[in-house]
Amino acid sequence: MKIAIVGAGAIGGYLGAKLALSGEDVTFIARNQNLAAINAHGFRLILEDGREQHATQVRAVQAMADAGPQDAVLLTVKAHQVKDLLPELRALFGPETVVVTMINGLPWWYFHKLAGPYEGQQLESVDPGGVIARHIEPERVIGSVVYPAAELLAPGVVKVIEGNRFTLGEPDGSRSPRIEALSQALMKAGFKAPVSKDIRGEIWVKLWGNLSFNPISALTHATLQDICRFPATRELAAQMMREAQALGEKLGVEFKVSLDKRIAGAEAVGAHKTSMLQDVEAGRALELEALVGSVRELGRITGTPTPTIDAVYALASLLGKTLADQKGRLPLQPV
Repeated sequence: MKIAIVGAGAIGGYLGAKLALSGEDVTFIARNQNLAAINAHGFRLILEDGREQHATQVRAVQAMADAGPQDAVLLTVKAHQVKDLLPELRALFGPETVVVTMINGLPWWYFHKLAGPYEGQQLESVDPGGVIARHIEPERVIGSVVYPAAELLAPGVVKVIEGNRFTLGEPDGSRSPRIEALSQALMKAGFKAPVSKDIRGEIWVKLWGNLSFNPISALTHATLQDICRFPATRELAAQMMREAQALGEKLGVEFKVSLDKRIAGAEAVGAHKTSMLQDVEAGRALELEALVGSVRELGRITGTPTPTIDAVYALASLLGKTLADQKGRLPLQPV
């Protein structure tokens, strides 16, 4: 398969390197040091057990038109970065190209082919004005939930922390030939790639923790273990999750894991910094709308109160603004 990886970071690098090593035709869309490093040295993976793998048969381009039409486009950027890829992203599309959304949070296509009264609704929090939906036809989309954790150590070098599962799902729950082909390619590369009949339910299992633990960690600078073991923050996360479950069930979501088990799972990860805390420490924009703002919007759509989620969102929003303001200012000169 011809596969473009849009976002040559930790997860994109992990996917692209393993797919290339298994014989797929992989092109990274990259910039700056990552672009130069991949073209000069390929992509290097450091696995969980310390072994290294080196994918040399890969290329990187900055202009998507240089890559040309692909069989599959794997979107491994942050949710708020997708709109910045438009309209250039269309240069990767042929008539049958699929777009796989390997992005945390609620996707812009959430209501596409969702049976029931909410079908066709638009999530303004993740796709203001429907710009993304106009540039990426919903018929192209395959959903995915990313379970592994990895870290970009240097341009073209990724360390795998743990995990190798990428669940896939068609928005309508079907087991199409195209999703079978994608699943087979990922499995051949060494990943677990189950095809789910209920990709939204899978998305919610991960989102349930992300919408609570991520902003709480960003505000407190605490790890997952610390949040879960401190009674006040454990209960805060649980209350956010209860509110989310109430609105999710109105949308037809079946929560197959209990709330207590979901929190226990997060605690078991240990002293891990969430991606949002890592973004705070690096001074990057926070992935707040896809993880929290979108859930608030679903509360309004379904008429479900979300007071605790609203309060944490307000605090995290101010934190995001403060970080952005600081980034825009020149550092003070010492006197």
